[in-house]
Amino acid sequence: MRDNRPMREAGWAGLFKAAFTQSRNPMLLADERRHIVDVNGAFLNLLGYKRADLVGRPVGTLVDGGPKYTPAQWAQQLAREQFSGEVGLIGADGTVAMHQWGATVETVTGRRLVLAVVLGTSRWGGRFRRTVVEPDDGGGDLSERELEVVHHVARGRSGPEIADELGIAHDTVRTHVRNAMEKVGARSRAHLVAKAIGEGHALR
Repeated sequence: MRDNRPMREAGWAGLFKAAFTQSRNPMLLADERRHIVDVNGAFLNLLGYKRADLVGRPVGTLVDGGPKYTPAQWAQQLAREQFSGEVGLIGADGTVAMHQWGATVETVTGRRLVLAVVLGTSRWGGRFRRTVVEPDDGGGDLSERELEVVHHVARGRSGPEIADELGIAHDTVRTHVRNAMEKVGARSRAHLVAKAIGEGHALR
């Protein structure tokens, strides 16, 4: 019997790449050594770099004050496979802005990579109000509407744009996002996007 797993994996990798490159959300892929493997156009626009300036570079060189995690802490995060937080990123012009981000560890075409997504940005260097979403221990699959909303969020569409596209109220979009976060245990919208793309929810 023919094994179709390589074909399926190749197809998933292609969809992952499409979602990664086409999203308006800034995204970065890093390897287990914390070196940048790839960045999308939105990430380059966010910080003002050229792709050649970043690929192969340690992620910590973009972080204000150096790497966010010690080697031991990084190993712990890799073991958890999902993490999020806030970080000051250094732009090409030397300015620093605080960003909310979420990350998930995924195996893409045989490589274990970390997908990091940036959503919130504070140009004034202040800290964000922290919104903690407790994981829903009961779990549960995302509804069709929740999947639709997450699909659009992962591609960088705003709440009003999603509401207009789906013909629903903006408040309803927010409710679907909140419910999706609770179901998948995401701690921020950025974390939700990272998980959605990593787990295939956005690859519809």
